[in-house]
Amino acid sequence: MADYQLVVIGAGPGGYVCALRAAQLGLKVACTESWRDPAGAPVLGGTCLNVGCIPSKALLDSSHLYQHISTGAARHGIHCAPPQLDVPTMLKRKDDIVKSLTDGIAALFRKHGVDWIQGHGRLLAPGWIEVSHGDKQSRVSAEQVVIATGSIPAAIPQATVNNQNIVDSTGALEFTEVPAELGIIGAGVIGLELGSVWARLGARVTLLEALPDLLPSVDRELSAVAQKSYRNQGLNLLLGATVSAAEDNQGVTVQYRQNDAVQQTHFNKLIVAVGRHPNTSGLGAAEVGLKLDARGFIQVDTLGRTNLPGVRAIGDVTGGPMLAHKASEEGVRIADSIAGRTITPLNHDHVPWVIYTWPELAWAGSTAEALQSRGIAFRSGAFPFFASGRAKAMGETTGMVKLLSDAQTDRLLGVHIFGPSASELIAEAVLAMEYEASSEDLARTIHAHPSLSEAVHEAALAVNDQALHI
Repeated sequence: MADYQLVVIGAGPGGYVCALRAAQLGLKVACTESWRDPAGAPVLGGTCLNVGCIPSKALLDSSHLYQHISTGAARHGIHCAPPQLDVPTMLKRKDDIVKSLTDGIAALFRKHGVDWIQGHGRLLAPGWIEVSHGDKQSRVSAEQVVIATGSIPAAIPQATVNNQNIVDSTGALEFTEVPAELGIIGAGVIGLELGSVWARLGARVTLLEALPDLLPSVDRELSAVAQKSYRNQGLNLLLGATVSAAEDNQGVTVQYRQNDAVQQTHFNKLIVAVGRHPNTSGLGAAEVGLKLDARGFIQVDTLGRTNLPGVRAIGDVTGGPMLAHKASEEGVRIADSIAGRTITPLNHDHVPWVIYTWPELAWAGSTAEALQSRGIAFRSGAFPFFASGRAKAMGETTGMVKLLSDAQTDRLLGVHIFGPSASELIAEAVLAMEYEASSEDLARTIHAHPSLSEAVHEAALAVNDQALHI
């Protein structure tokens, strides 16, 4: 008889949620996790809670507040002395938030009876896991195994991370002072968010993006609006800039090519933010024959099953949208499946993406360009925040809501928002798409006045040329 009905390898937002859900359903569950905090203490939560989603949002909120007091309060008739920036206190606040949440997961494990096996888990064979903790190893058996080991920052040979002046996304959360000149390789989600943090606090930020377009997976109309806003905020976006070398010598000298010209610039700090890779190191994949694709992602079917019996995988390590909420939802569904419940496979088109700049950028479903390339006839409706009463009252009128619906059925096919609290507004539209609602369904839904959500309502009306307030 196996030690556990389920062992989850990894306690990030996919793994710990999967373990909790399985325990709720009555399974005997354990979860392995090797993560340690800066003091060396074992912690749960994986990348997201420790050095990803949560600490970055803590700094984004702190820096946004600092910027608002510095430059925005006077518009409200509130005059303040220039605020004094205390970076160490800001970092301590971030760390305190992280600790409260990771401690909370440990409490949830105790509440639901999930055994936390501290150490690095790897597969010995289907149903057998070895856990290394320091120089000690132990083995546990399980009827089912779920791999939830997440992802790690991608590296490039042109700029070797040394965690001094050249850092990855983790090191960028630990600057003890604001760098005068900050360079970032990559203008994707991570680069834009980290760039926003330090630009608000006073750094001159340059983002070097190899692609010719900003955020190519985003609807082009929204991307153009966002790009203009980012530039107005002081972010120096160098598109089509390919970095050839970065040398750390009392600061970082970067060589790059743009428009067929080789150029050179100097930064105090350089962040490498060129994406993430699946974390399969030390998992034992090759030894047990776990099938990976050409990019190193674990191959799974719609129920998370790998090629090995009784072994499933979820989250970043399987590819698709590398997002915490996608991993969590997969964790819930896979736990349900293991417990014998009938589940609906996750629709990746309905997973919302968010970039937590300000304004925020959020989207789900198809872009206009993707629909055109597939030959799908559609209608679009848009509404700008400058016509929203609530946005005007807030002084946050940059951006718009754009909805796309099928030209024949009116079913919602995509939603794209650049504006205040876009991360919150996107949920309504995702719900509508998940239940195959139409733009007319959204248009008939009563929205509170005044509220930012009225922009979604007006965009739905605009699909049928019935917008009322523009």
